[in-house]
Formats: sequence, C-alpha cells, structure tokens
Amino acid sequence: MIDWQRVINLREEIGEEDFDEVVPLFIEEVTEITDRLSTAVDLNTLEEDLHCLKGSALNLGFSLFADLCGAGESLAARGEAASVDVPAILNSFETSKRAFLAGLQDGIAA
Repeated sequence: MIDWQRVINLREEIGEEDFDEVVPLFIEEVTEITDRLSTAVDLNTLEEDLHCLKGSALNLGFSLFADLCGAGESLAARGEAASVDVPAILNSFETSKRAFLAGLQDGIAA
C-alpha cells in the first residue's frame, strides 16, 4: 500500500524540514481533489484529475492509490470515464493516508 522506501528516499532527497512541509501540502492538495470527486464526478476532467492524483501519490509513496488512479486515468483516456470506480479510488486514498500517517508516527520511514 505504501512504498516506504520511496518515502525514505524522498525524506533523504529533500531533507527532514522540507519533508515535514511537503506531507501536509500533499494531503491537502489530494484531499481537495478527492473531496470534489466524492461530491460530483466530472467525466470531462476525470482523466486530468486522476493523472494529478497519480503523480502526487507516486511522489509520496502511495503505491496502491497511484495504481488505481493510473488504471482509472487509462480508462478515462479511452473514453470509458463512466466505468472508473471512483469510490474505490477514494477509499484507497483514505486507507493509504491512514497507513501513511500511522507509519510516520511509528517511525517506519525515519
């Protein structure tokens, strides 16, 4: 679910202080998109939304969430946006976020 090696590498690449700033920004940015998707899915922008979510997820090690966003993005790109399982993607983010924050708190990526 979480690519902890990616998290460790990111922390080393940008430093502890910047990492501590990036995490809340990532969560805030992704939450804005997922909140919008949870209330109303715009099939015309779904591909773009999922692409953005996938990129953010990959950067911070949310591997399962990134995979689901990538699969949904591919469907939307093929004109099959209506078949994207948006609730599963949203659920994956919430589950991944909880696991990520718990792992940080437990020092997994320290």
